[in-house]
Formats: sequence, structure tokens, C-alpha cells
Amino acid sequence: MPDINQLLSAQYLRLAIFFSVIGLLGFGYYLQYVEGLEPCALCITQRFFLLVCGLCGLLAALHRPALLGSRIYACVGALLAFVGAGFSSRQLYLQSLPPGEAPACGPSVDFIFDTFPISEALSILLRGDGNCAEVTWRFLGLSIPGWTLIVFIGLASLWLLQLRANRTA
Repeated sequence: MPDINQLLSAQYLRLAIFFSVIGLLGFGYYLQYVEGLEPCALCITQRFFLLVCGLCGLLAALHRPALLGSRIYACVGALLAFVGAGFSSRQLYLQSLPPGEAPACGPSVDFIFDTFPISEALSILLRGDGNCAEVTWRFLGLSIPGWTLIVFIGLASLWLLQLRANRTA
């Protein structure tokens, strides 16, 4: 059985990040396709940052970089997680607004990408709208962006732990 130092090694943390993200994205697609919860623009943006954070973990695990490369992966991964946390926070802010103060609901994500140029479509996605203010699912009192914020903070912590793991290696 591996000891705590092995479990906190950069390689184990990278793989933990990747497999955690795969599981979380799988759960998101379960909610979408089995439970019928349609994701809003900010949900799609958060999924993107989860995916990129997980792919960064997979790439780092496959690459097995030396100390400097490992630190770069850790910083990039933490940055991606913090940006994702920012989008989760934005959605939580929209959900906290009284119904009359939430922005108007916008078009679907498919319509946005079919109609607008990519730069404008991305701008619309990143802002969020009234669809993002709607709470459609809760677990233990937290909505999806609340849980996603916790996940992003956890991912950032795992990435930053690699800086410590690399220093002691």
C-alpha cells in the first residue's frame, strides 16, 4: 500500500485530477441527457474549464516533466481552476439576484454559435444571462455552480500541492 508521500506525489495528483474531472463531466452529462437539465451558457463555460483542467492533468501525467516543467503545469492547472471558479462565482451571483434583477434570458447555446461570430458568441457565453440565474437542481442545499465552485477550489488545491510535492522530491 502506498504511503502518504507517494499519494501526494505530483504523478498521483495529476492522475487524480484527470479521473476526477472525467467523473464530474460524466455526471454533468448524466444530468443533461438522463435527468433533462439543459445547461446554460455559464454551465458550458465551466464544463470547458473542467475539461481543460483535466486534460492538463493528463498531459502532465503522460509528459512526466522535470522540476521546472512540473511547476509550469501546476501553475497553469491552478490558473485554469481559478478562472473556472470565477465563472462558478459569476453564476452563483446571478442565482442570488432577486427575480426582477436577473438579466433577461438569452438564446440557446446552439443558436448563439450558429448565429454569431465566434468572438461575439464567446462574449455572450462568458457573460451569462437569465437562464444562468435559474436554479434547477440542488444537493445538500447547493446548486450546481456551488458544487462546481467547490470542485474548482479543490482542483486548484491539488495543482498547488504539486508545487510542494515537487519541492520535496
